[in-house]
Amino acid sequence: MDHGIVWTYGAAGSPAAGLEDVLRLVRGAVRGEPGGRVETLVAACTMCGAEEDEFEVAKGECFCVGCCIPLGVTDGDVCRSARRWRLEPSEAPLPPSSPGPGFEPADLPRCPAGHDVFQVAVALSRTAEGEVRGISVGLRCPEDGALCLYIDDARVVPYAA
Repeated sequence: MDHGIVWTYGAAGSPAAGLEDVLRLVRGAVRGEPGGRVETLVAACTMCGAEEDEFEVAKGECFCVGCCIPLGVTDGDVCRSARRWRLEPSEAPLPPSSPGPGFEPADLPRCPAGHDVFQVAVALSRTAEGEVRGISVGLRCPEDGALCLYIDDARVVPYAA
């Protein structure tokens, strides 16, 4: 997958990054709104509950390993209080998305060691009124702690009601 993913391993001197490292990564990537706030979270599947926090990633979306339900990064389901949205790139391109069922090998990111299941961290930039305006998504390989910024400060554009 070649859309600019750069893998790291967390804090200097740390052999493997933890969840706090990927939360720091996404918080630092999303641009806050004047008077607003940035909210970060480690994603968990809403269908499987808090026990399922591992996702396969393809076509700009994260899919629960347990039930294959998408997390809702690209359409707003990741944030229950948000209206439906679409993403627009800011300065960094969005991950490639391709229409139709099935996945091409290039759609599936892998960490440097070849793993393809990740923990996902999300940072949401909110206005003072609570509307979501930006999102960053980071991936952490639970096997070796490799981190990457998958979606880098994408602008959230609400669909018309």
